Amino acid sequence: MTENHQGANTRFVHAGQEFEPVTGAVVPPLHFSSTYAQDGIGGLRNGYEYGRGTNPTRDALQAQLAGAEFGNHAFSFSSGLAAEDSLIRAILRPGDHIVLGNDAYGGTFRLIDRVLGDWGIGNTPVNMADEAALAAAIEKNKAKLVWVETPSNPMMTITDIAKVAEIAHAAGALLVVDNTFASPFLQQPLTLGADIVVHSTTKYIGGHSDVVGGAVIVKDAALAEKIGFIQFAVGAVSGPMDAFLTTRGLKTLGVRMRAHSENAAQVAQWLRERSEVERVLYPGFEDHPGHEIAKKQMSGFGGMVSVQFNGGEAAARKIAESTKLFTLAESLGGIESLMNYPSEMTHASVKGTELAVPVNLLRLSVGIEDPADLIEDLEKAFTNL
Repeated sequence: MTENHQGANTRFVHAGQEFEPVTGAVVPPLHFSSTYAQDGIGGLRNGYEYGRGTNPTRDALQAQLAGAEFGNHAFSFSSGLAAEDSLIRAILRPGDHIVLGNDAYGGTFRLIDRVLGDWGIGNTPVNMADEAALAAAIEKNKAKLVWVETPSNPMMTITDIAKVAEIAHAAGALLVVDNTFASPFLQQPLTLGADIVVHSTTKYIGGHSDVVGGAVIVKDAALAEKIGFIQFAVGAVSGPMDAFLTTRGLKTLGVRMRAHSENAAQVAQWLRERSEVERVLYPGFEDHPGHEIAKKQMSGFGGMVSVQFNGGEAAARKIAESTKLFTLAESLGGIESLMNYPSEMTHASVKGTELAVPVNLLRLSVGIEDPADLIEDLEKAFTNL
């Protein structure tokens, strides 16, 4: 990784991105080869043997990701859930337990509960703001992993990473932070006490809705060895083109996140002043329960806004199907604005559980368009109510 004193944008642009030594090409070449010539049996050139294990384009992205998060080791996967699955199986065994936030992303909960649950991994959802309940859940279940999203998806809950790290470590557990919503530009969990950072790089890191990927970043060498083995043995790695696109996206993360954050603040304020709106979930508001913690551990409040409507499910559905600039689609973090109805889309898998999302809630991924146009788009949609 690059030097810790360098600014975020410098790290994003330069970590792992040394110029190509033969021609001097400023952008490292894209390596598509699936295998590598050996100088005699076992004589590997710079450690390269087979594409599932190593690839120069993926290695460059992994160095870039480590630099972005102030980690020492990073691993790039074919999706965010592939990253989470490999991480969990690298660390846990049947009979082990995970304590996770009670408003976790539906896909994460589905993986932990319905896929890894059959493998013998237990889980307990808990309110991460309730320190006593968190400590009790870890102790009761002898949990080995504590899993946090902050801000959470889609309820925009803010969790005090340093405090949860203290509680987890006191009980001998490791802390995983899903940093997808904040991105490495706004928040660096490893510097706050987290042991592991995960990302859906599909979102803000890729930033252009054109590549699917995931990442795991750690400081500890022993953890890295375990994760690296699973990455190689299971093989859910990002392909060369996916790694290249993710690298290109990460280089502009800082300038994009500034625009996302500025636009989201304006959209959130406009929504808050509408009579049709019951509640706007946005950590930039001073009366948000996690506002002070967000100010402490984030450098901005991000581009995500969730909104609940007074008209209930019918109103939320009507708005979701009436906008033009806000495209009704899953995912988030791209340069274009997206709107999602979590109860039936990204979080359908948690319906009927305590993680269920309110049916009157929409999740907005505010893009980098002109904010006046985004507000006008919402205003026109509101006339349909």
